[in-house]
Amino acid sequence: MDPKTLPNASDMGQAAQAFGSAVSEMWKSMSGLSLPMDAMTKLQSDYVAQAAQMWNDSLTRFQKDGKAPAPSGDKRFSGQAWADNPMAAMAAQTYLLNARTLMQMAEAVQGDAKTKARVRFAVQQWIDAASPANCLALNADALAKAVETRGESLAQGLQQLVKDVQQGHVSQTDESAFEVGRNVAVSEGAVVYENELFQLIEYKPLTAKVYERPMLFVPPCINKFYILDLQPENSVIRYTVEQGHRVFVVSWRNPDASLADKTWDDYIEHGPIEAIEVVKAIAGADEINALGFCVGGTILTTALAVLAARGENPVKSMTLLTTLLDFDDTGVLDVFVDEASVQLREMTIGADAPTGPGLLKGKDLATTFSFLRPNDLVWNYVVGNYLKGEAPPPFDLLYWNGDSTNLPGPMYCWYLRHTYLQNELKQPGKLTVCGVPLDVTKITNPVFIYASREDHIVPWKAAYASTGVLKGAKDQTFVLGASGHIAGVINPASKNKRSHWTNAKRPADADDWFATATEKPGSWWPVWSGWLNGHGGKQVAAPKTYGSRQYKVIEPAPGRYVRAKA
Repeated sequence: MDPKTLPNASDMGQAAQAFGSAVSEMWKSMSGLSLPMDAMTKLQSDYVAQAAQMWNDSLTRFQKDGKAPAPSGDKRFSGQAWADNPMAAMAAQTYLLNARTLMQMAEAVQGDAKTKARVRFAVQQWIDAASPANCLALNADALAKAVETRGESLAQGLQQLVKDVQQGHVSQTDESAFEVGRNVAVSEGAVVYENELFQLIEYKPLTAKVYERPMLFVPPCINKFYILDLQPENSVIRYTVEQGHRVFVVSWRNPDASLADKTWDDYIEHGPIEAIEVVKAIAGADEINALGFCVGGTILTTALAVLAARGENPVKSMTLLTTLLDFDDTGVLDVFVDEASVQLREMTIGADAPTGPGLLKGKDLATTFSFLRPNDLVWNYVVGNYLKGEAPPPFDLLYWNGDSTNLPGPMYCWYLRHTYLQNELKQPGKLTVCGVPLDVTKITNPVFIYASREDHIVPWKAAYASTGVLKGAKDQTFVLGASGHIAGVINPASKNKRSHWTNAKRPADADDWFATATEKPGSWWPVWSGWLNGHGGKQVAAPKTYGSRQYKVIEPAPGRYVRAKA
């Protein structure tokens, strides 16, 4: 590359002014948003200074050894090919400068908090999509590989593109490497009960004796339950069985058109409430322990509040994993929820939709969640699969992530309006569910609450707020784990990875809790297991058969419902 082809300082200044003017016009077109003039002036000045410095550094390096400084701190441009290609390196550095400036502009926008969050989200989506790494002509790594393989990588990438177009989504893993019941969801057990919404799975004991109070898992209905039973070495279900608990799990049905009219009340009454009664009957127990994960935790809490209103308290202890009860802070998902968006859902798939209730398609949900982290869950695979022709490796968690589920429109619309939009679950008596006024403060059983520190779906401070919502609970234990929404939960004790924080104190403010918390290495699972054992009751002989005379085995685990595709 001839140094004369590099832009000079005057060019960079003019480009900065044009860039600033264009972006200013973009802001003006977005619902009257504006930037303070002093902020805009400073951003332009900083942009010119940084662009000039970038140009000078590139020219100096090129004159020295014929290369340009490689972008640092961004894995998309960390390959050697970017450093060896001055034009690509310059494109990457320019992109990163523009990206930083755009985000600074988004931060400076004048408006309410929600509007600013939406602007930041939209700008970040555009920035991530506009990366030169996503374009074959600009991706130095992909071009170098094409030369190295004499075009074979491009041919392979085209084949994978055609395959993904046919299947309707970007492949994040080798989906042919997994099969539910063969190498994921393989813990031994049997389906002992089913209705139109769920199957109840009982798992084979792995100890000679079990605790007298059985354990019921209520997973999220927006995903399939086997996130809790991926492989034997990272299965929460198997771990719980190994600790001497008689474990039952709700396996939600993947709804089709026949279930499109199901409501939130249906999911509460014929979900955990029905499952609790069946588990009690099978085990011959007056009380059980129960766990809810994510939306499953919201559903379980609602069910226990309904039972409390009826004068019933069949659950000895409740565990909530990455669960929202107070929806004041819903993280990045908040940008999708307002009155207009909720009304749109109600008009199209809700109970009173003109064409009748419909389904929220699983692929719509999966796409939404993927674009919460587009670089990791979208563009990373676009580049690897199509530009470089690299087939994604087998990964059980990503296989589960792509195994999406539908939701009945009325149930989803109720949940969206009364929790995410209006935050009414925490307000005593505000809601009526299953015919009774709902008051979660009437739940008195001990509660174990787990949150993940880097969770972008259920912010850990929002999960901590459940300690205030459940103020009627006799005893509360809160544990914070490292990592995110899924990886933080699926953190096997045997791997001794990451860390977790504990604190016997329970101040009202989450930051105050963290300030005096103790960080400990390894998984949070043993902490929870020790807590759960204290609520299991006495040890009794493990059952030798599944179910009971009334509830006989229907089929082996993991059952039919979990195999149904959206």
